[in-house]
Amino acid sequence: MEIVFITTNKNKVKEITDLAAAEAKDITIVHLDYDYPELQLDEIESVARESANYIREKRAIKTPFFLEDSGLLIHALKGFPGPFSAFVFDTIGNEGILKLMTDKRGEERKATFKTVFAFSESVNTAPRLFVGATDGRIAEKRRGAEGFGYDPIFEVEGKTFAERGREEKNEVSHRGRAFRKVLNWVLLHLRDFFRLKIGCYMAGLDIKLCRA
Repeated sequence: MEIVFITTNKNKVKEITDLAAAEAKDITIVHLDYDYPELQLDEIESVARESANYIREKRAIKTPFFLEDSGLLIHALKGFPGPFSAFVFDTIGNEGILKLMTDKRGEERKATFKTVFAFSESVNTAPRLFVGATDGRIAEKRRGAEGFGYDPIFEVEGKTFAERGREEKNEVSHRGRAFRKVLNWVLLHLRDFFRLKIGCYMAGLDIKLCRA
């Protein structure tokens, strides 16, 4: 089965295709580089949901698709930058975040990285949301050469995401945790779909009239 991942971020595509190849060989990820508007809303869930709804309403794509929105929530900064993480990164970058954290020590450097996937099965159904989060802390300086975005300053279990290869990062990352939920739901949904079709066939019903 092919499902479309809509994003302009090629680094995210690499992480997702790696995960799908490793954990769901029946699913093929097709990348669509579609630049939908960057919505500025108060919750990451709202951004993901409304972005999917925008695409559904515009009918830019009629096959099953998913997209995601991620945010870095720094506890001492009351969840900032949160849903505005992409804008903040483009504006002040990692160095700007480190400056904001200059006087923060110990527990004050706690942070959570969060991803929300919105999966749209069709233009007629509301998107399903799948959430993943990883707790960590803001490092005192940039470390590592891997990854992208805030990876060099987000530390988990003594290592930043940028100090991990993609496979190692996927094991503990917010995006990996959220996408595993997407894969589990899709695989379960597929089993139910084909079970229904087989039931219709055995009952002598027109398979075209069966609905999942």
